[in-house]
Amino acid sequence: MNDRLPARLAVIGGGRMGAGIAQVFAAAGTAVTVSDPSPAARAALPGRVTRAATQLGLDPAAVLRRVTVVDRPVTACAGAELVIEAGPENLAVKRQIFADLDTMLPASVVLTSNTSAIPIGRIAAGLIHPERVAGTHFWNPPHLVPLVEVVRAADTAAATMDATVGALAAAGMRPVRVDADVPGFIGNRLQHALKREAIALVAAGVCSAETVDLVCRHGFGRRLPYLGPLEQADLGGLDLTLAIHQVLMPDLDATGQPQPLLVDLVRRGDLGASTGRGFRAWQPGEADRRLAEVDDALLRQRRAETGGETG
Repeated sequence: MNDRLPARLAVIGGGRMGAGIAQVFAAAGTAVTVSDPSPAARAALPGRVTRAATQLGLDPAAVLRRVTVVDRPVTACAGAELVIEAGPENLAVKRQIFADLDTMLPASVVLTSNTSAIPIGRIAAGLIHPERVAGTHFWNPPHLVPLVEVVRAADTAAATMDATVGALAAAGMRPVRVDADVPGFIGNRLQHALKREAIALVAAGVCSAETVDLVCRHGFGRRLPYLGPLEQADLGGLDLTLAIHQVLMPDLDATGQPQPLLVDLVRRGDLGASTGRGFRAWQPGEADRRLAEVDDALLRQRRAETGGETG
């Protein structure tokens, strides 16, 4: 399976991420079977795949012909070369899924998890064949954000990494290798370090949540698609970075647990857009409009990266 698409792929979990992963591989030509125990998730999946394909200018009917939706993993995995788990972000649930897959499938089948933060070694603990398990952390939405973090646990075989990276690259994604199985991998460690400092600034009364977001979006965030933080440090001079760190580092938030402000908001039931209030107030319909704006921006960026070839 190195450097080629799998002929058949199974996705365990048919929510937003599972549907997005299915669309990516089906659009590339792979036969994909998705399993989910929820009738609602199964019913919603064709619509999600159709919307993603339509955004990319693809024929949604042609993509859907390669996608089958079932209720049981054993059915989904029949004949699969690669299985991607996209279930709930719950260690016990994931461990049970992988334990079942490990006993169900031949040792040649690669098993991966789309977990956002759980170390892959914890998910694979106790398996008969942990060498065939890796992480595949996609970003939402997968059809517009091409990066996938491919995570190697202590027992993951080199052949497993090579096969996974090759399959993702053949599907048009941009896989990167993560060679240490740390919580949150690379992207979420960076993202949530930023969120910790952002929440601390609001909690300390330095600025409003709206101001934090404006600074990120219209300041350094403008160059992040084109210039990573370490590249920027090199270009600006590491002596300048050191001078800034000498002033800044002692004052940055280093709380070793979730920020009290975040804990208090969740306890009050202020969960964000879904409840109308989180760090800021959300009006009815505002979240959907905002997400549509983000998708449009991501689509323009994806087209620019691929020269208009998004299929």
